[in-house]
Amino acid sequence: MIGIEALNVYCGPARIPVPVLFEGRGLDPKRLGNLLMDERAVNLPIEDTVTNAVNAAAPLVRALDDEARSRIEILIVSTESGVDYSKSVSSYVHEQLGLSRNCRMVEVKQACYAATAALQLCAGYLASAASPGGKALVIGSDVALVDARAEYAEPATGAGAAAVLISDEPRILRLDLGAFGTYGYETLDSARPGPEFDIADSDRSLFAYLDCLTNSYRDYTSKVASVDLRKTFGQLAMHTPFAGMVRAAHRKLMRDNTDVAQPEIAEDFERRVIPSLVYPRQVGNLCSASVYLALCSLIDCAVDTADMRIGLFSYGSGCASEFFSGVLAPGAAAELAALHIGERLSERVELTFGEYEALLAENSRCLTPVAHRTTDLDRYGPLARRAMGDRNMLVLTGVEDYHRTYAWLPDD
Repeated sequence: MIGIEALNVYCGPARIPVPVLFEGRGLDPKRLGNLLMDERAVNLPIEDTVTNAVNAAAPLVRALDDEARSRIEILIVSTESGVDYSKSVSSYVHEQLGLSRNCRMVEVKQACYAATAALQLCAGYLASAASPGGKALVIGSDVALVDARAEYAEPATGAGAAAVLISDEPRILRLDLGAFGTYGYETLDSARPGPEFDIADSDRSLFAYLDCLTNSYRDYTSKVASVDLRKTFGQLAMHTPFAGMVRAAHRKLMRDNTDVAQPEIAEDFERRVIPSLVYPRQVGNLCSASVYLALCSLIDCAVDTADMRIGLFSYGSGCASEFFSGVLAPGAAAELAALHIGERLSERVELTFGEYEALLAENSRCLTPVAHRTTDLDRYGPLARRAMGDRNMLVLTGVEDYHRTYAWLPDD
């Protein structure tokens, strides 16, 4: 059996309520209902792609003994927020996590789909028994560069990371190996042409997402016998640009593949999808970590999930997608509960609109290559400590000759 041994998310030390952001930007409050968003995660100017990745993965790595940690032989970081055209962020992550120097490390990119591609490639490698007992660590990590220019996309864009440890000890999710459907083609629905801003075509992205869901699920059914959308999957977890998008996607999937009426579709959404949206509604779009944040939410918030088969959909602009499935392990809920994800989300510092806006200009610089830079730990460190308490948090301390430097708060 191959699957997810451990799973964790990091969603920053700060948050801003979406209604506050709407009011501050002068956005139409009538559109709040379409987003189905409550809060969005906010990084501090002492954070970047590397810190998000490490802060998600560190609790999982520290929980392993030395022998088990040495068996992590692949580290893949998926991101749209790389910090160099050559040097992989995984090299920084590898050092901060203290992984073996015999570990393969690489950075991958395919918008919000890349972490799932990495997960499947690692699962196939481990299933081949090329290295018996080996483990792989996949981390999806991104920062948000949005500001007022993004208009209604700003309240839906999150920041953070998800860490997924894959092995032959799937204490969270046993993957259905070979049960997957993929679909993709070239389109420019969103992109990051420079290190300080994103571009997006919202309508094109909406239609590409729905098109990919329809066709990746169709490809899944062509490979897996006797699939029934209503009966095969006890719960569904999808890439969540915003929760309202998932509601529309679920509605289309049900209309295309069942003959049930709208009231039954709405009931199905409440029962099988809403549990996966509890955390995404408090965080926003985590890019390639998004579907794994939804998975965490499902495990923590749904009931009686032991031995339940779930369907997962991963989408990345550009575009690529995959519908796949797995069975939740009997102890998955207890494993995830020990990480207190819901509590950590509620402990984030709530920002006023003025405080939030004051962070944006500095935050937007975090990916820009510069020879020298020093971050203001005196200014932002206390805010981070308020949110993190006595939990360790990796922060960016600066750049020296283009080399990024990091430290742990509180000091180890």
